Amino acid sequence: MNKQVSELDQGLLVVLSGPSGVGKGTVCAALRERMPELVYSVSATTRQIRAGEQDGVNYFFKQKEDFLKMIENDQLLEWAEYVGNYYGTPREFVKKTLATGKDVILEIEVQGALQVKQKFPEGVFIFLAPPDLKELRSRIVGRGTETEDTVNSRMAVAKEEIELMDNYNYVVVNDQVDLACARIESIITAEHLQKDRQIAKYRKWIKEV
Repeated sequence: MNKQVSELDQGLLVVLSGPSGVGKGTVCAALRERMPELVYSVSATTRQIRAGEQDGVNYFFKQKEDFLKMIENDQLLEWAEYVGNYYGTPREFVKKTLATGKDVILEIEVQGALQVKQKFPEGVFIFLAPPDLKELRSRIVGRGTETEDTVNSRMAVAKEEIELMDNYNYVVVNDQVDLACARIESIITAEHLQKDRQIAKYRKWIKEV
């Protein structure tokens, strides 16, 4: 059983999001190899499983009826409907993990990230951006899983999501996966060293002396 730490030592909630096709999953997987201590929060979704994905690893794949019950029972930290499918983050897992002092990374859609920001404004919000929109479209088409109509729909949504970039703390361009990971790792390290995150602990220690 993981032991809970004091509120001052709780982990960081790192939220990584961006438009569909930008490479969130690829970057997140590579980042976890670089930072094995970073806990990945698996999201729930109603979309179809893709080749190579595993239930409970990439996502918790749910039927629509089951997902709606999770919403009704307030079991999700956030949820969103995106291009006909539902996505959401199980609430309890995130809260318990942060309470043990471990950092949690959420790889979620933009709508979900904005919901999380309302509930956890102290989180670290990172927008993963494409080098340009032409490259973004190429990546979506390159999946080989989308129809032309779906590609156009995702591109239209992507433009709207980029307009929401101002709601984030950081913007990281995913031009190369290893470089994007290095930038995110630097952000997490810097956030742990923020004066506001450190000073409360030192003040507490001073009072105890």
